Amino acid sequence: MASEHMNKGIWYAIGAYSIWGLFPIYWKWLRDVSALQLLSHRFVWAFLMLSAVIVLARQWTIFAAAARAPRVVGVYFAAAALIAVNWLVYIWAVNAGYVIETSLGYFIVPLVNVLMGVIFLRERLRSWQWVSVGLATTGVLYLTFVYGAVPWIALTLGFTFGVYGLIKKTAPLGSLHGLTLETGILFLPALAYLLYSDTMGQGAFLRIGALPDVLLIGTGLVTTAPLLLFASAAQRIPLSHMGILQYISPTLQFLLGALAYREPFAFTQFIGYCIVWIALIIFAVDGFLGYRAHALASGPNRV
Repeated sequence: MASEHMNKGIWYAIGAYSIWGLFPIYWKWLRDVSALQLLSHRFVWAFLMLSAVIVLARQWTIFAAAARAPRVVGVYFAAAALIAVNWLVYIWAVNAGYVIETSLGYFIVPLVNVLMGVIFLRERLRSWQWVSVGLATTGVLYLTFVYGAVPWIALTLGFTFGVYGLIKKTAPLGSLHGLTLETGILFLPALAYLLYSDTMGQGAFLRIGALPDVLLIGTGLVTTAPLLLFASAAQRIPLSHMGILQYISPTLQFLLGALAYREPFAFTQFIGYCIVWIALIIFAVDGFLGYRAHALASGPNRV
């Protein structure tokens, strides 16, 4: 039974990370819609779908009571601002032809999370974790030299999501209620922008075809589905497993950018990515071994 429970968790995690990794395909289908409109649609439809899930689960009263607390609203306002910047930069970058660089941003997220833990939570790193952080920093600096400019897309995605993760680590609500509140905070501004765009004749919804309309509505589903899969996986499998499986997402993004969309990728860039990948391998192996050692020390039933 325990094995079946874990197997389900692994498949849920694979599903979540695969959906996130294939996101560029979805946004490419909507390349004729501006990034700001896509972001607004994502907030509007995600909030409506998440609200429906909470209502169907008969949790709305609990959610509404928790969401009224000023401190809770403040925490999730900061989270909403960070995820809005992250989503906006990501959507723009994908449709502007920078899928490979977006993958770098999400490759370095685990290492950014480590830095956030050290700086803000006073966590201590093991020796090999310092090695991985140092190598990743070297890789980013090398890529900056190769590009001739700071890889701002990757760094923006990595650090906004890293700080977002830090806020969510200490946030008072669960993942479903938290994301509902985040999208709810920006629901009215997003809806107002879409209505304004429509009155100015610039709105895409109901103007450019039935398929784009369905895809715009579907932004709510592609936002909520992987989140729910991720939450289910996190309840079933160890964090060390989640940490390794999370590289599915940026790997798929990288492959899409390099193979499907034929984005320029010179050998000199490949060297920089290899440095980052080596850092991540060291980080993942060290994390897995650390988890195993802790589990063994805790007793055979914890392994």
